[in-house]
Amino acid sequence: MAATDSHLRFTLALHRVGAVGENACFSPYSVASALGLVTRAARGTTAEELLSLLAGEAADTAALDAHAELLRAAAKLAPETQREEPELAVANTLWAWDALPLEDGFRAELAAWPNGAVASAPFVDDPEGARTRINADVENTTHGLIPSLLPPGSIDEDTVAAIVNALYLKTSWLHRFPDHATGPAEFHAPAGTREVPTMRLDERLGYAHSAGWQIVQLPAAGGVQAVVLLPDGELAEAEAALDEHALAGLLDAPRAQQVQLAMPKLDLDVRTPLTAALGELGVRTMFTQHADLSGLSPDPRLEVSDVLHQAVLRLDEQGLEGAAATAVTMRLMSLMPGDPVVVSVDRPFLLLVRHAETGAVYFFARVVQP
Repeated sequence: MAATDSHLRFTLALHRVGAVGENACFSPYSVASALGLVTRAARGTTAEELLSLLAGEAADTAALDAHAELLRAAAKLAPETQREEPELAVANTLWAWDALPLEDGFRAELAAWPNGAVASAPFVDDPEGARTRINADVENTTHGLIPSLLPPGSIDEDTVAAIVNALYLKTSWLHRFPDHATGPAEFHAPAGTREVPTMRLDERLGYAHSAGWQIVQLPAAGGVQAVVLLPDGELAEAEAALDEHALAGLLDAPRAQQVQLAMPKLDLDVRTPLTAALGELGVRTMFTQHADLSGLSPDPRLEVSDVLHQAVLRLDEQGLEGAAATAVTMRLMSLMPGDPVVVSVDRPFLLLVRHAETGAVYFFARVVQP
């Protein structure tokens, strides 16, 4: 399975078990980066479960390498010469208690990831100080959009390490929505119809109507692309039928065509607890006393205590801004050209923000109530 296909499969699998409530938003890129590093630290069954989730049931280390290379390639945006430079910031940090021995091999692996680094945090001696330090670093990387990834109580005296990925993306549309064209319009949600601020654009865009979906591509500076997936019928039924092959086909289908697009402005801020969701996807051993994370530390007592994730995504007339962060906390067991197509995004839809060249998905959202 190609790396892009396995990344889409991972995206859909996580969306199905992690999307709680009407609106959902998470960063497959951030979660895959954090779990990819945990996989490098894992051995035995612990590694097999993670590898299966990230790269498919028949996956091997070569498939994991390919997925990691996709993520690394998507950490670089195409240079922009004709408009405001887009911004993409990625950080991958192992926060460790000073008394925890670390394997040199994992340090080397971490250094190969975008802005990979090891940092010290006083987990055992000052859990709240460690939480504050990690949150401040995430807040800095995400330009203030995620100031408190780790909530109170998420770090205690049993915690000895955390692998944290943080992502920030800001870019402008290649075809901006005119400010004067924005106005209220009806959006038909399951809870009822209401008026929401709606942007309008009449432009030549990538468009397709295929397999019960309308697909609209919105290109942005730096080789970033937002893709609206608007189902013909009910979103819940349509998204349940999506697999990675169907999604890849939809993403490849659009061709340039004149489109009159109306879509709501977005401002999403969603926390997604991933520990239970990963268990549903078969990743269980790393949360137990049978965890083998000996690739990170020779201490055999190390296990994962929690996986936390938060994503923020904002779309307006000028462009998009998004941030995401994922923390995998660890503890020691003993410590514990004709007529234009008219597209009205006036009902629930899916939205992807992705790196156009590699297909890496920075953000995946379900919008039911904008």
